[in-house]
Amino acid sequence: MLSTAKTPDVPGIEEFTGTTVSTSNWDLPMQEFAGKRVAVIGTGSSGVQCIPLIAEVAQELTVFQRTPNYVMPARNAALDPEFVARIKTDYPAVREECRRSTRGFPDRPTTQRAFDVSEEERRRRYEAAYLVSGFTSVGDEFADLLTDLEANETAARFLRDKVREVVNDPGKAALLEPRYHPFGAKRTCFGTDYYETFNRRNVELVSLRHEPIVGMTARSIRTGSREVEIDVLVLATGFDAVTGSLLKLGITTSTGRSLATEWASGPRTYLGLMTAGFPNFYMIGGPQSPGVLSNFVVSIEQHVDWVTDLLVHIRECGVDRVDVDPGAQDDWVDLVDKVVGETLYATTDSWYRGANIPGKPASFLAYAGGVGNYREICDEVATHGYRGFRLTPADEDPSPTRTAPTATRTGAAR
Repeated sequence: MLSTAKTPDVPGIEEFTGTTVSTSNWDLPMQEFAGKRVAVIGTGSSGVQCIPLIAEVAQELTVFQRTPNYVMPARNAALDPEFVARIKTDYPAVREECRRSTRGFPDRPTTQRAFDVSEEERRRRYEAAYLVSGFTSVGDEFADLLTDLEANETAARFLRDKVREVVNDPGKAALLEPRYHPFGAKRTCFGTDYYETFNRRNVELVSLRHEPIVGMTARSIRTGSREVEIDVLVLATGFDAVTGSLLKLGITTSTGRSLATEWASGPRTYLGLMTAGFPNFYMIGGPQSPGVLSNFVVSIEQHVDWVTDLLVHIRECGVDRVDVDPGAQDDWVDLVDKVVGETLYATTDSWYRGANIPGKPASFLAYAGGVGNYREICDEVATHGYRGFRLTPADEDPSPTRTAPTATRTGAAR
């Protein structure tokens, strides 16, 4: 779902004659940056990870940022042996908790809302989460952080305060403070010494909102107010997420129907597993499944197990063609839209909505109702004879009347 790199849209990039490398196709040892003038374009997850390491060896590093993100401290460290032993003592139960959780991790469920406690208590909880896990899961502290903008702002304000605490230069700190989207509405990043890196004397920050790139020369990047000479250009510009790799396959049916044409207004699937009119084409972690909003390993495992059970079932029934009922697909698309509409994801342009790719239709690309809810829906569909799927032998008419209606459980994300 994050493997087809976005085509760089840097004006004049073809004029640059220095070294260019993409974070999605990395092929340079870090020593290649030693003593060089380096530019990094992009401050999403990949940029956040590479910027501190490049800064340690480069002569000069200029970071070009369009949208400041919320960057949590990764807190990578050796695990406490007692913690490891405790987890392994009851590992099957921990795995089952992941499968039934909201995001595929062991949850700390709460029904308490942000304004149910005092400001001092909120800050105490935020501070504890920040120090221990770096806010690993948005919504663990309070139940309404992803559904109520005012509640979300209490966490966002806490995190902006952290930026100012770390970054010495007030001008840089102001540019790094995330103010253009709610906390968690875009993919939250995790890094090591990211904000600290901007205290280095060899690191400069350029805001593309204030100084968009107007062109490049053989050895520089030009904005409306400056020219930055560079030797190496690092593109951390992201991916054509979720649907990009599927459309890249050029899938068509035996009658010439194209997946790209069918999805011209956004993906339409049933459970994120199949799309109507494309029989026997199964998607693992596909669009409109929890996929990119979850611990993806847990979601992949669930899809593989579910599809395997379906294949065993159709073999036993003498079926070799599986398709989706269009009505069931319509119901699922409506449910995906309804669930995300109850969250702050719906308020923000992001790669979750395809907004980073010019011309890509605006459509939320995941089911936001949670891993556990989704698993229950899939299990219910299977229990009712794979309701919403059309199972036919290849020599029979593959277009029967509409099957039974699909599950209607919603379960919006916390």
